[in-house]
Amino acid sequence: MLSRLSALLQQAVETEEEPVQLLESFRGHWKGITNYYIVTTDENLPVKQTDIPWRLRQMVDILVYEEKQSESGETGPCMEYFLQHKILETLCTLAKAGYPPGMKQQVLVLVTKLLGQIQQPLLPHVNVHRPVQKLICLCGGDPTSNTEKEEAQFLTTVCVKIKQDPYLMNFFIEKKNFAESQRSLSCSSEKSEVEQEEADSTHAPRLSLAAGASPSPTDQPVAGKSTKDKGTQLEKNLLHAVLILTSSQEKRFALKACESLLLLVTLPEDVTAQYLVEGTALCGTLADRLADLYRLIPEDTDPGQVELLGRVNWRSHSAAASDGEDAESFPGRGDVVSFLSWLHYCDQLVGEAHKVTAAALAREIRTRFFHKVLEPQLLQVSEMGILSSTALLTGILAHTTSPQLLDELVCFLLGDGRQAEVPVDPGRPALRCQLIERCNHLSDEISMASLRFFEQLLQKSHEHIIYNLVLRNLSDRRYVAHNTGPEEAAADSELLDEAEELEDDPFFTDIYVGSRFPAADWLVAPATTQATAKANGKPGVNRIVHSFLCLVPDAVKTSHLVAGSGYDTYLVDAHRSFQGCCARAATWNRPQRPGAQERCRPVVDFYEGDFLRMLLDRMSQILHQPYDLNLQITSVISEVALFPHPQLDEYVLDPYVSLGPGCRSLFSVIVRVIGDLMQRIQRIPQFEAKLLLVRKQLMGLEPEDMVDHATMLKGVIVLEEFCKELAAISFVKYSPEPD
Repeated sequence: MLSRLSALLQQAVETEEEPVQLLESFRGHWKGITNYYIVTTDENLPVKQTDIPWRLRQMVDILVYEEKQSESGETGPCMEYFLQHKILETLCTLAKAGYPPGMKQQVLVLVTKLLGQIQQPLLPHVNVHRPVQKLICLCGGDPTSNTEKEEAQFLTTVCVKIKQDPYLMNFFIEKKNFAESQRSLSCSSEKSEVEQEEADSTHAPRLSLAAGASPSPTDQPVAGKSTKDKGTQLEKNLLHAVLILTSSQEKRFALKACESLLLLVTLPEDVTAQYLVEGTALCGTLADRLADLYRLIPEDTDPGQVELLGRVNWRSHSAAASDGEDAESFPGRGDVVSFLSWLHYCDQLVGEAHKVTAAALAREIRTRFFHKVLEPQLLQVSEMGILSSTALLTGILAHTTSPQLLDELVCFLLGDGRQAEVPVDPGRPALRCQLIERCNHLSDEISMASLRFFEQLLQKSHEHIIYNLVLRNLSDRRYVAHNTGPEEAAADSELLDEAEELEDDPFFTDIYVGSRFPAADWLVAPATTQATAKANGKPGVNRIVHSFLCLVPDAVKTSHLVAGSGYDTYLVDAHRSFQGCCARAATWNRPQRPGAQERCRPVVDFYEGDFLRMLLDRMSQILHQPYDLNLQITSVISEVALFPHPQLDEYVLDPYVSLGPGCRSLFSVIVRVIGDLMQRIQRIPQFEAKLLLVRKQLMGLEPEDMVDHATMLKGVIVLEEFCKELAAISFVKYSPEPD
């Protein structure tokens, strides 16, 4: 009993003595560090050859242990001593002096451990956040320093702490400079637009830079210079240090800096976002770096290799570069990947940042990169330059997913016009006009690259794309023959009679007589009856599908002679693609049925618009164009046809729409092509055998041999397959829309 009592008393005495012993030990380590500076005579002795690193580690361990032993969460005597004696302030002064050599590295490690391991909030203490600010100013100053690793870890730790408690950002905002920048902005708001226009006209950037060359300061926009001057934005602070580190040659450190920057721009406070936009050079720096990386891409980079790169992820690219895996598979690959990687990072930053920061960064990218650098490249006349810039533009489009940046990119490419087009319009956007015209270029390579770009563009979830290119010219239904009064009903009756006669015409029906293509093999019963479809303002799905499937005559059909080439093979792909289009257009304000025509509308000829005109012109030449080009054209038309919109369905997919004088539709163009085809095949001996041979060659069933009229024969095969694809698209679109 007495032994147990004595043990309890001894434990109580040790508990009382433990804080005293920790404090004495902590003081002893600090005095050991200060005594070094008193007694040392060798100022060049590296810090690692002294006991300073060991003593600093012991001090951190004591502080962490003290906090763990404190049950109440109160500040212990060691932490009080640490704060009251401004130990961190002294250490930062020694780090700035670099005495002994390597002291900065040791202090960075100490502060990183301290902020990362101590659970109680330290940054709100004035004796912590002030020296931390001074230490931040020491980061990013010398790219050749050997402290990048410690700087990256330190800055990341600070950003993580700020992300956990966004209020802490107030300690790192240069309030005086921020207020001055706001006053400067308000005073110059009236004349800023005029100065910007003058600057743009007098400081136009060069068209391109040689490979590996760095942009000179005169190539930067004047607006960027004034932006960087306001509020002494180049003053070293947290954001400046992080931005500098994102350009580190060590990709792993640059990756940490990029992640730290993401933490800062996603802070929810409006004041912080306003400071980042107006009080720092954040947006301009990111946009200028994007432009600089684009300029570094060699002009002779292979466009085909650029297209094969696919999507680049900024995190995986940095990791691969750190591991030495980013090999040059073709000249210029590293520069292209670096550019696309930074673009992907900027896109993610815009997508996740505060709305104020995101909008400002997207605008800066449009001004400093899209207009200043990208547009001159896209408008050049060099064939190699066109191919290279178009391939890069397609890559830019593929890496742009954030709504704000996609808005700026789409308006940059297409303009903001939403009125119906006219054949001759001096005010139409030059870039949009040029991109569309290149789809019908004399060079098949340029045409292919431009069509691939538009295919990528049409797959973006942005309502303005399809409206600007197609729907604005169909909204008033000027393609429909205009009738009034009793004549309208008579015309509708006549149209139905003509439709029935069309289906009875041997040109359309003789290919399905007998057992070759029984109706049950290719046509599934529609989800709604003809009466229901007619009541919904849609023509019968059976009638439309039948029209497309019967459009190509039996004499030029070969798909039934090869297994796995039926119409049903397109249904699954069409259904999946249509579901994707419906998902992208779910939030768009689109009508459910074609709008009524104006009875007193002015007599204006229908113009399908530059884009649809180009597609229809290309489609009319399908028998004279290379096979790959035909595949690309039909792929773009399919993307257009898949969009869920009643006017689009009526104009592109309804064979029985009553077209006005001089109007043409996709169906009418194909009919004319088939009429021309039926005349030409009369002059080709053994046409059916050659056509089947070419189909088998395309499917890899026969070796490639020279065949007469190969271009036309391949065009016939593409035409047959395209009609089946249109039939499948019609079936899934005129059936109930997917949920």
